[in-house]
Amino acid sequence: MESKARESDSDCVEVPLDPIEDIFDAENADNTNRDQQEMSYFGKTQQLKRNFGFLSIAGFVCSLLSTWECMFAVFTYGFSNGGPAGLVYGYLFCWVGTLATVASLAEMASMMPLAGGQYHWVSILAPARWAKFLSYITGWVTIIGWQAGQASVAFLAASIIQGLTILNYPNYNATRWQGTLIFYAVIAVIVFINTYLARWLPKIEGMILILHIAGFFVVLIPLVYLAPHGSASDVFATFLNTGGWETNGMSFFVGLVTSVFSFLGADSACHMSEEIQNASTVVPWVMISSIMLNGILGLALLIALLFCLGDIDNALNSPTGFPFIEIFMQATYSKAGCTVMTSLILVLLAAAAIGIMATASRLLWSFARDGGVPFSNYLDRVDARTALPLYSILVSTTISLLLALINIGSTAAFNAIMSVNVAAFFSSYIIAITLLLHKRLRNNPIKDNLRWGPWHMGPIFGPIVNVVGLAYTMITMFFSFFPANYSPSLVNMNWSCVLFGASIIFSVVFYQFCGKHSYKWPLVAPNRRNQ
Repeated sequence: MESKARESDSDCVEVPLDPIEDIFDAENADNTNRDQQEMSYFGKTQQLKRNFGFLSIAGFVCSLLSTWECMFAVFTYGFSNGGPAGLVYGYLFCWVGTLATVASLAEMASMMPLAGGQYHWVSILAPARWAKFLSYITGWVTIIGWQAGQASVAFLAASIIQGLTILNYPNYNATRWQGTLIFYAVIAVIVFINTYLARWLPKIEGMILILHIAGFFVVLIPLVYLAPHGSASDVFATFLNTGGWETNGMSFFVGLVTSVFSFLGADSACHMSEEIQNASTVVPWVMISSIMLNGILGLALLIALLFCLGDIDNALNSPTGFPFIEIFMQATYSKAGCTVMTSLILVLLAAAAIGIMATASRLLWSFARDGGVPFSNYLDRVDARTALPLYSILVSTTISLLLALINIGSTAAFNAIMSVNVAAFFSSYIIAITLLLHKRLRNNPIKDNLRWGPWHMGPIFGPIVNVVGLAYTMITMFFSFFPANYSPSLVNMNWSCVLFGASIIFSVVFYQFCGKHSYKWPLVAPNRRNQ
């Protein structure tokens, strides 16, 4: 490996160039060698193109998170359980918890910058006798989370299209099957960009980042300037418990799903690691900076929205199905103005779905490369011409199309997929962070000998952050399975526990019959297996 690195270094200086170009090319060569050496250490070879730098992947992650946009789309859940005050304090709680969780994940991403993310980290951190099984289950739940996230965000975009149609054409009778067809149209656009326009994806994501930040002001300014304003007590001291829970505290935790969902997806950078230059340094900083930026934008717009609620009953009972559309309407007194503001959120949510499909397909491809899913010999293929995992993109698309059929039978059942999204993500985080914390506290240099990356929180600060992240993920995962009402019917019951449980059972059964024979975790130094 060292000889190859030396050969690459010598190649970089053979052609005389401008001094600035010399420095630029030398830096790129160093980063390329480093990325290749890190992959080689874990038994992987470079198959995808490293098209992303810091700014382009920052745009990718920030737009995928779409914190302030998602907060508008799922506003009802937190407002019904918690009210204005619950939303504000819940948002702050989730922001701090997400920062701790993401910082823990960032440390592992720096240690092992591979597309598999959580399941790769678990394979290294777990005791040898459990490493294969835990890594395999972590891979499955992570895939479940990203596939569910892809369907959830695309469904939100399709539902907003129906909401805008209702706003502008009051006689329109929205049906679930029409919503499913609109969903298919949204997915078609997303697939087109992820395949035919894939080589332009870094530049597209950079433009989306600009729109993400500019859109914040486009929505904030008219909302604050035109809408009627409430008092501070209306925002910071008003709790609602429309779910009928025994205490406001229980209602508060049930309503956290709005803020939790708004912060999901920062680990997307991990699953794009093999397409990022200098990944072990860039990925952690992108994860942290995206949570900070999106957290600030989301908090500002949440407070602005709560001060400008207007008639709460009209907002909650809006025929569009989205309270924020009615709030925009009350603020602008103009269907055109409301449509423009809502359309901006729609475009940004669709842009987020583009990044989610890219992430979901890379993760599926990575897991197939390690023999973790059925038909791995097809799903692990990379198209030679485009350097894209086209089979994985096709399967991810098919999964979304099939999930959308659930909406025809029951919108409530499809909405449960959002809770599955939370549960799957957080269960993968819990496994990985628990194993990292265990090694930290055990502090056995012979057995553990961790290969830390350049982004490292240290022996004192690190464990504290890990504990905070674990506490947050456990609490929010537990309440993600709760229904919105204390006494739900079969129609509005949260069926996510059934869907998630069935997925886990399938993965365990598949592991016993096939997975344990075909699944290969990353190759590392031989002394790693003596745990």
